[in-house]
Amino acid sequence: MQSLIGKTAIVTGASSGIGRASALLFSREGANLVVTARRRSELDDLVREITAAGGSAVALAGNVVDENHAQSLVAMAVDTFGGLDIAFNNAGTLGVMGPVDTVSLDGWTETISTNLTSAFLGAKYQVPAMTERGGGSLIFTSTFVGHTAGMPGMSAYAASKAGLIGLVQVLAVEHGPLGIRANALLPGGTDTPMGQSVANSPEALAFVEGLHALKRIARPDEIARTALYLASDASSFTTGAAIAVDGGVSINRT
Repeated sequence: MQSLIGKTAIVTGASSGIGRASALLFSREGANLVVTARRRSELDDLVREITAAGGSAVALAGNVVDENHAQSLVAMAVDTFGGLDIAFNNAGTLGVMGPVDTVSLDGWTETISTNLTSAFLGAKYQVPAMTERGGGSLIFTSTFVGHTAGMPGMSAYAASKAGLIGLVQVLAVEHGPLGIRANALLPGGTDTPMGQSVANSPEALAFVEGLHALKRIARPDEIARTALYLASDASSFTTGAAIAVDGGVSINRT
């Protein structure tokens, strides 16, 4: 039985990787989709794939750090499908890399804006729409980096993603009485364009795989299945959580 029948979901960062896999999975589970990313052509391909399979989806290209874009996504969900039930705020970037003393303020600010401020802007407009529906599920893509492990050269990324966990906790307690749940998803290494930029050689990939207890990295659809759990009523008593879907990278010491 489809678990998202009658629900409408926004998925950001939907042009590739975890976002794309989640949009496809949510659609197969019956959800109407509003998808966004900066690359219009990839979004159009995604919408065509969803509609060809019998699903319903619309796309709005734009930048998640733009407050008007965050507002427009919610308006599109309401105008097209009648409301909003799920928001997977997944868009993000590795951002500026290097030792802290080499990181520029502009690079730091851009990374924080893309990974953390965008999530705040999303929630700012998603919450009222979900309140109108009597509740909903907010999901954010964080990471184990900065939560259970420090990785050299990733200060801006770690700080921004760890900040998401604090945001999730406040959203959960502020809006729990309204039936709105908020949770953070913490993937491990995943076979996405972002992941490939880190594991960019056979040697680097082998090293990253070895950090995990399962000795491999994830497929995007494996992460998407946990996003589906958080989107669906199967997680009706789960809120304020930082859920590791990391192949054991947080606990592995071998």
